[in-house]
Amino acid sequence: MRPFKAVLLALGASVFALGTARADVKPHPIFSDNMVLQQGTDIVVWGTAAPNEGVNVTLERKGDGAASTSASGVKADDKGNWSAKFGKQKAGTGYTITIEGKNKIEFKNVAVGEVWVCSGQSNMEWSVNASETPQKVKDGSKNADLRLFTVNKRTAAKPITDQSDLTHFTKWVEAGPDTVGGFSAVGLAFGQKLQKELGVPVGLIHSSWGGTPAQAWTSLEALDADPMLKYYADAARATAKAADDFNPKAALEAYEKAHAAWKIAADKAKADNKPVPKEPAKPSAKPAAPGPGSPSVLYNAMIYPMLSFKTKGAIWYQGESNAGKAYEYRTLFTAMIKDWRKQYNCDLPFMLVQLAPFRGGASGVDYAELRDAQLYAAKSLPKTGIAVITDLGNETDIHPKPKQPVGERLALAALGIEYGKKIVYYGPTLKDAKYASGTATLTFDNVGGGLVAKDGDLVGFTVAGKDGKFHPAKATIKGDTVVLTCEMVPEPAAVRFGWVNFAKPTLNFFNKEGLPATPFRTDDAPYTTQPKPKK
Repeated sequence: MRPFKAVLLALGASVFALGTARADVKPHPIFSDNMVLQQGTDIVVWGTAAPNEGVNVTLERKGDGAASTSASGVKADDKGNWSAKFGKQKAGTGYTITIEGKNKIEFKNVAVGEVWVCSGQSNMEWSVNASETPQKVKDGSKNADLRLFTVNKRTAAKPITDQSDLTHFTKWVEAGPDTVGGFSAVGLAFGQKLQKELGVPVGLIHSSWGGTPAQAWTSLEALDADPMLKYYADAARATAKAADDFNPKAALEAYEKAHAAWKIAADKAKADNKPVPKEPAKPSAKPAAPGPGSPSVLYNAMIYPMLSFKTKGAIWYQGESNAGKAYEYRTLFTAMIKDWRKQYNCDLPFMLVQLAPFRGGASGVDYAELRDAQLYAAKSLPKTGIAVITDLGNETDIHPKPKQPVGERLALAALGIEYGKKIVYYGPTLKDAKYASGTATLTFDNVGGGLVAKDGDLVGFTVAGKDGKFHPAKATIKGDTVVLTCEMVPEPAAVRFGWVNFAKPTLNFFNKEGLPATPFRTDDAPYTTQPKPKK
């Protein structure tokens, strides 16, 4: 038998260890060394501790012979949640954050600058390693003022509110040859140009998942608010209810019953020299994770948990997975952007990539219609920019390798729209169309230094008469206008440009700044993806 004193000491040590574990101050996992905090706004740092525990959070920067310190003494609530707020900080590096309660945590090499979220599906996820000239990109990537954070793939039936359940959050790293290879190539190019032009630290939060639709990135609340999208909200509710209703005991009992039946069938199959049926899988103790295409599940797991982290804006490359419902995307995508702005509690600048040329579906225009839906969002919502990439597609590869120009065009849109730079950040966009004497005369905004046809005559324009049948048109640049004629259409009434999934030859209408024109149409014929009216 162990001496009473030894037992008492051992018990005391274990209780102390347990109490310390419960009392440990734990910041939210989005905070780490090398992070970038948003300038120009209050900075919020938050996490958990023991209920009602006092927590001291210090934000300090030393440099140029002077020390600047902000400190906040806060107290965790009765559930153990705490939050500290600091005033606006100057852009720069060399900050340190110290969080102290029963334990002490220090984050070093913290920067203040511009923070952007990079989201969408596979073309945003597409890594530097898988893109054009990866070694060249990596060799030139070292930049202590560009920091990267990755949210790994995760779904959730409901918004994740428990920060201890965020194991898919990683750590901030400085950009360099050893860190950028697996990062979003579009995101990296965007950040590199933004950092160079602004001259302040830039932080990029990469949160994307290939093959996912926009409804997966939208909250249940937003889907529920629109009658056209309510069926997505119903699906999201059903997913959440299935998770709530999951009964591990009942699931195990059902499995054991199914497995007993399988064993009988398997023994009989072996005896009859027939194929053995597949064995039932043993259920998990937790409900199965919903698939990444389910409504709201990516918002719940990959956007919601970081909403309190102050962010400047978002870049978005997605749409391929919604091309079959391009008409609906006009509503869905604008609802998603508005939703993110509401959830982030700010007028979040949003820069999107218009889909690259690709063969697409059997209709031949589903991608064209999706691009039009994207253009609709950019035109109808404030602080929403668009990067046109009609010159960067691949007919047979939905993942074109050139990603540097995509990110740079997104950065141009951000610099012009959000940062007020006096630059040309768009290619030509249709302003007006006039019809007379067998011609259609088009005028444009964003002509920059002038309109240009690259590599020969203008291509991609079609015209139609009142019959609505479109025919290829001869297009001629005259000053800041384009004049169209077509022998098959003596009286033009409508114009389209680039209204195909993949244009052959490649569209070549640009301004002198090297930015391509967005595809457009002047008619209002129903989308092929538009539901037919119910009789």
